[in-house]
Amino acid sequence: MSEAGVGAPLRRVEDARLVTGRGQYADDLRLDGMLHAAFVRSPEAHARIVAIDDSEAVAIDGVVGVFTAADLGLDRPMPVAHPHPLLTEARTAEALATGEVCHAGQAVAVVVATDRYAAADGADAVWVDYEPLPAVADVMAASEPDAPRVHADLPTNLMAKMPVRWGDPDAAFERAHAVVRSKLLQHRGACLSMETRGVVAAEIDGRLTVWSSTQSIALLRRLLSQHLGRSDVRVLAPDVGGGFGPKGNVYPEEYVVAALAPVLNAPVKWIETRREHLLTTNQQRDLVSDLEVACDAEGRMLGLRGRMVHDNGAFAPYGLLLPMTGLDLLQGPYTLGAIDITMDVTYTNAVPTSPIRGALRPNAAFIIERAIDAVADHLGIDRFEVRRRNFIPADAFPYAFPGDARYGGKITYDSGAYEAALDAVSDLADIAGFEDRRERSQENGLLRGLGVASYVEDTGLGPFEEVNMDLASDGTVTVTAMTGSQGQGHATVYTQICASSLGIDPALVHVRSADSDLPGTGGSTVASRTAVTAGSSAHLAAEALAGRLRELAAERFEASEADIVLESGFARVAGSPDVEVSLAELASIASERGEPLSESGKHPTPRPSYAFGSHIAEVEVDPDTGWVAVDRYFIAHDCGTVLNPMIVDGQIDGGVVHGLSNALFERVVYDESGQPRTTTLMDLQIPTAADVPDLVRVHTVTPAPDNPIGVKGAGEGGTMPVAAVIASAVDDALGIFVDRYPMTPAVVRSMIEGATT
Repeated sequence: MSEAGVGAPLRRVEDARLVTGRGQYADDLRLDGMLHAAFVRSPEAHARIVAIDDSEAVAIDGVVGVFTAADLGLDRPMPVAHPHPLLTEARTAEALATGEVCHAGQAVAVVVATDRYAAADGADAVWVDYEPLPAVADVMAASEPDAPRVHADLPTNLMAKMPVRWGDPDAAFERAHAVVRSKLLQHRGACLSMETRGVVAAEIDGRLTVWSSTQSIALLRRLLSQHLGRSDVRVLAPDVGGGFGPKGNVYPEEYVVAALAPVLNAPVKWIETRREHLLTTNQQRDLVSDLEVACDAEGRMLGLRGRMVHDNGAFAPYGLLLPMTGLDLLQGPYTLGAIDITMDVTYTNAVPTSPIRGALRPNAAFIIERAIDAVADHLGIDRFEVRRRNFIPADAFPYAFPGDARYGGKITYDSGAYEAALDAVSDLADIAGFEDRRERSQENGLLRGLGVASYVEDTGLGPFEEVNMDLASDGTVTVTAMTGSQGQGHATVYTQICASSLGIDPALVHVRSADSDLPGTGGSTVASRTAVTAGSSAHLAAEALAGRLRELAAERFEASEADIVLESGFARVAGSPDVEVSLAELASIASERGEPLSESGKHPTPRPSYAFGSHIAEVEVDPDTGWVAVDRYFIAHDCGTVLNPMIVDGQIDGGVVHGLSNALFERVVYDESGQPRTTTLMDLQIPTAADVPDLVRVHTVTPAPDNPIGVKGAGEGGTMPVAAVIASAVDDALGIFVDRYPMTPAVVRSMIEGATT
C-alpha cells in the first residue's frame, strides 16, 4: 500500500476547497438577470381548491408574476420515478396542485420576483379559497375501511399490498418449540441535511440547464425531459451539503423552476427554507409491525409471519423502492428458513416518504433484532449466544434464501463472517466488566443496560456506473463519472484507485462529475452503491490505461510488458531503474499517433455486495425522568476492502449519529386533522455533540467476491442497527421489552409507569 493508494488514509482531496469557503452550492449561483421563486403552500392537510386570487401579490413591488400549473403546462401528475406492477394505485402530485391538495405544505402556485424577499411577500399575499376535506395522518387509522380517503376519488387508502412468502412457514410454526409475538412501532422521522434543497434553471445556448442539489442527476434529467417534453435538458449538481436519501427523489419544485426559466426568458432560483424542508421534503416511516417468530428449543429461528403497515404519505413519488428494500432484509444475518408477511403500503395525509439513510433497512434490522432478543428472553438464553446459534456460518456463502430478490433471482448473500464480527466487537466492549459498571450506575440512581444488535446490508445497487480516464500530455489524469457526491469523498476514492494503478502523485488526478453532459452513463448516489459500482469501473479503467502505458513503454525499450513498472510518474524496466520514460511523454507519443490514452470502465453489478457488522451499546436510564444517555458504543463493521479508512470511519460515525437521532430524538408529529406539529428545529429534537459517546470501531475484512476490488458499500451501514441496539440496551436496563422508538423521555417514562401499574 502506498501513502496515497487504495487502503491509505489519504486526506480528502475535496476538503481544501470546501473548508476554505470556495465551495459552490445551489444558493451560491449568481446569473445575470436572475429571478427568485417562492411557493404558495396549502395550510390544509386535505382540501379542494376552489379559487386563487393573486391580485394583491402582483401589486407588490418586485413581483414579476404568479403562476399556476395551467400557466406552466404542468397540470398533470408528475411521473412515477420507479414504477412497479404491484403499485396499482400510484398517485403522484402535480407539480402545482390544481383540484385537490393532500398534505399540508403542498404547493398550489409559485410567485416569481426580482429578489427572494419580494417573492416571499408575494406568496404570503396570494389568497386561496379551500374547501376542507376529511384528513387522516395516522397510518393505522388510514388502514381502516371507513377511514377518510387521502385522495377523494380513490376507493381505499391502500397504495399497494406486498406479500412476501418463501420457504414453508406453515411447517415452521407447526414444529416450533415456541412462538414469540412482538408488535413494534417505528415512528416517522425527517432528513435534516445541513443544506436544504435548491434548484436553479436557465436557458443557456438554446438549452435548458438545471442546477439542483440532487443525488440523482440522470434520473432528474430523464424525468424533466419526459415531463417537459424537451430533449435538450442538461442537469448539474453543484456542491451538495448532504443528501441522505431524500435528495435522490425528484420534487415538484424542480419541475416548476425548470418550466419557469423558458417562460420568463430568465434564470430562476428557489432555495428551500428549513420550515419548507420539514413540510415538504420526503420523510421516512411510520412502520407498524405485528409479527410472530417460531423457534426451536435452542432458540434457532424457524419462521417469521405477520402483517406490516407502512405509511407512504400522500403520494408515491419513489414507487415501492422504500418498502421493497426493507422486505428483502427481514431475515437479517440469520438462517431464517421461512417468511409469510404482508406489508400494506398506505396513503396518509402527510408528507410522502422515500429512503433516508438505509431505506427501511434499519427498520428491518429493528424488527429481526427485537425478535431475536424476544426469543432469547422467552427461552432464557444469552442474547449473544442466541445470535451465534442463528448466524449463517462463514463457510456457507454464497447463501441463498428461498425468497425472490427485488434485483432478480433469489436473495443471495455473497459473503460474510458474522460471528467473527460479533466476537471482534465483544472483545472491544469489555463485557466482563459490565456488572461492575452497572453497580456504579445504580449507586448514582441510574439504570445501566447492555445491548447488542447485528445486521446485513445489501450495497452496490446496479446495474453499473461508467467511469472514464484520460491521460494528458502534461501527465495529468482526468477522471469522469456522471454521478455526483454529497460528502462521501468520491473524488478522493477515484484518485486513490487511479494513483494505485498508474503509480502517480494524487495531485495529478482531477475528477469531474455531477453533470449529465459527461460521457458515459450513471445512476444515483444512493443505496451505498458508488464504491462498488463506480469504484470497480474506475479500477477497470485505470488498469486498462496502465496496460496501454506498459505496452508503449515496452515498445520503446524493446522489453516485455511484464517487466514494465509504473511508479512515481514514470514507466521503468524492472531491475534497470535508469531506463525510464515519463507517463507524460508516453501520452504525447500516443497523441502524435492519433491514439490518445483514454479508457473507460463499466463493471456490471447484477447482485449486491453484502456488508455487515455488529454493534454493542451501554446506556444509562434515569428512571425519574426517562432520559436515556448513551455511555459506551462499540462497532464492528465489514465493508470488504477498505478503500480509505479515514473516509469509511467518517461514514460509519456519521451513520451511527444519524441512527441515534432516529432511536432517541426525532419524532415528526401530525395531529388528528393532519396538521404537522413539527415545523421548526424548536419542535424536532436532534442530537448534539454532547449526546454522542466516543465511538470505538474495529474493521473486519471479508472481500466481496463479485467485484475486482472486493469492496462493499459503507454509507449507510453505521445507521442500520442503531435503533435496535439502543432498544436492546434500554430493555436490559429496565427489564421491559422495548417495542418502539424514538425512546424519548416521555416514551420511556410511559413504559416504566406501565410496568409498575
